[in-house]
Amino acid sequence: MKVRDVCAALEQLAPSALAYDWDRSGLNIGEMGADVSTVLIALDVTAGALGAAKRAKAQMIVSHHPVVWNPLKTLRTDDPHTRLCLDLAHAGIACYSAHTNLDVVPKGVNDAIAERLGLKKICPLFATPAATQVKLVTFVPASHLAQVRDAVCRAGAGVIGAYTHCTFSAPGMGTFLPGGKAKPFSGKRNRVNEEPELRFETLVPRARLQGVVEALRAAHPYEEVAYDLVRLDNLDSSVGLGARGELEKAMTLDALTKLIRKKLELAYVRVVGSVRGKVIRVAVLGGSGGSEVENVPSDIDVYVTGDVRHHDALNALERGLAVVDAGHAGMEKWVLPALRDYLRPRLSGVRVIVYNEPDPFRVVTR
Repeated sequence: MKVRDVCAALEQLAPSALAYDWDRSGLNIGEMGADVSTVLIALDVTAGALGAAKRAKAQMIVSHHPVVWNPLKTLRTDDPHTRLCLDLAHAGIACYSAHTNLDVVPKGVNDAIAERLGLKKICPLFATPAATQVKLVTFVPASHLAQVRDAVCRAGAGVIGAYTHCTFSAPGMGTFLPGGKAKPFSGKRNRVNEEPELRFETLVPRARLQGVVEALRAAHPYEEVAYDLVRLDNLDSSVGLGARGELEKAMTLDALTKLIRKKLELAYVRVVGSVRGKVIRVAVLGGSGGSEVENVPSDIDVYVTGDVRHHDALNALERGLAVVDAGHAGMEKWVLPALRDYLRPRLSGVRVIVYNEPDPFRVVTR
């Protein structure tokens, strides 16, 4: 397979159009046409990840955090990060990152954490502006309605909550005049034709629009496909930053803290505040979520995130919100096996392995 095949599979899970404007998701190093037989998945592209990729004879690293974050101003080998990028290029190892787009999609970073903690009724915590939808309207003969519907829905259209293939159609009459060089599906050249058609419409996540339109064109019988794209204020309810859910059974904050340490395999966590009674509703936000304390809904009992700063903690105390700081990498690392399990059946003949970087922090208790 090629690098582009791996990128395409990842785009199906986490479209790059959902990444935040400041992000650097996508192919950071390498070329789309390069061959791939082994892919290494890592949280960060580090010297350790490069060494592991070389030992595994991997031609590609798929990471959560981009390797090229700030624009490189020089290519000096006496700068450690620039040297790392040059070493990756010299070794022919492509680097692709799925960062904020993987943070907001179903089965992404936060769903992996929520499922690891055993939460039920999981849904997004915060809405994402990039998750807007578009209404696709086209006109198709009845004989090809099912073909067009199935094609666009397989490409990502027509999803509402737990339902797929959500569409609407209504009959009407289309008119067209094919020119002398046209090759119409029906009707005659150089005259106005009337054709019974069905008006077909469905919702499309904006991030998947390109693929849906390509599927429409490929499945539609007409030489020239007429369609409308109507921008909507609707947000895709399945896409959002963070995740919230409910514990299978209520427990104390202390018990939840122990559960978090056990399930996320952490040496320690930091806890802010307390909870009256027991905890049932839990929110998680992988990575650095301390600054979102003030936006956590009031019905959440405990907020689990990483990189909580001093003033974030004070803000949480003022709001009466209990917070568990489980660390940045300590939470996000659980998306790595989820990515491996997602990619393996989609990349025939490609070996997919996970690399876990050692924690850069060590705890001193004495």
